[in-house]
Amino acid sequence: MERVRDVSELPKAHLHLHFTGSMRPTTVLELADKYGVRLPEALTDALTSGEPPKLRATDERGWFRFQRLYDAARSCLRQPEDIQRLVREAAEEDLGDGSGWLEIQVDPTSYAPRLGGLIPALEIILDAVETASRDTGLGMRVLVAANRMKHPLDARTLARLAVRYADRGIVGFGLSNDERRGMARDFDRAFHIAREGGLLSAPHGGELTGPSSVRDCLDDLDAHRIGHGVRAAEDPRLLKRLADRGVTCEVCPASNVALGVYEKPEDVPLRTLYEAGVPMALGADDPLLFGSRLAAQYDLARRHHAFTDEELAELARQSVRASAAPEEVKGKLLAGVDDWLA
Repeated sequence: MERVRDVSELPKAHLHLHFTGSMRPTTVLELADKYGVRLPEALTDALTSGEPPKLRATDERGWFRFQRLYDAARSCLRQPEDIQRLVREAAEEDLGDGSGWLEIQVDPTSYAPRLGGLIPALEIILDAVETASRDTGLGMRVLVAANRMKHPLDARTLARLAVRYADRGIVGFGLSNDERRGMARDFDRAFHIAREGGLLSAPHGGELTGPSSVRDCLDDLDAHRIGHGVRAAEDPRLLKRLADRGVTCEVCPASNVALGVYEKPEDVPLRTLYEAGVPMALGADDPLLFGSRLAAQYDLARRHHAFTDEELAELARQSVRASAAPEEVKGKLLAGVDDWLA
């Protein structure tokens, strides 16, 4: 009988993890108690029970409810030491899941009001990432994400700021929140600024809306990677385009099911993307609300899609290749993947 290898020991890169969503449930509860924050009952119940809240974001009311829970958790982050704790714990969790490289995604404008403004907030985040990376040994960088729900001029401001701090650990520029709001082309200037400044283009697309939003990310934002991208599976021509261009989809299977994009884990089109040659980087998205971290996504691919260890290893390689890690880090991780198989 073939030995089943431990996916938490498979070296990999984590390219889709949101800042607040990376928190441990115990941390949110402790910070809420510290600051006297009254969390929504649905969030408190989920954090204490270990069961993710019942979410369905396929309609705007459901997305609003998801955002309300997320914003409540974010309101517990009030001091630089809270940011430092979040980043350190995110690094520790990733290391335990076999990650050797993490690109954590953040919109610093969301934290600016409590941290002294936009630039101080970003500097606190970058300092925390640098410290956590040094202390834990995990390669760690930042992807700054604009918010589709805000004005495109705000995104341009963020893009300029991200480029300005590229030498402090920012490697990419994204676009998050409800993709049913804010057309990709409205943010084309911000992404042009980011790309000209040497940053990866990694907008969200193909999650809550269909293949058209993936095409928009390619056509209007010249995406190097797509956050999610799973709905591209509905369009064979688009799959071929992604494969031919080598655009990596940051697929978050547990998140897709938790938000109602797909009913069951086996409905997530991992096989369709993989067999079409579309590179993938499995990600946890928001483990605080979805209840599973990075290694669990690989386990889901194994259990629900019959991915062999060789195929899981190839997924890990694809995540490493799509990362902004230095070549020597990539080489070390790729060699580790080979060792895992051996």
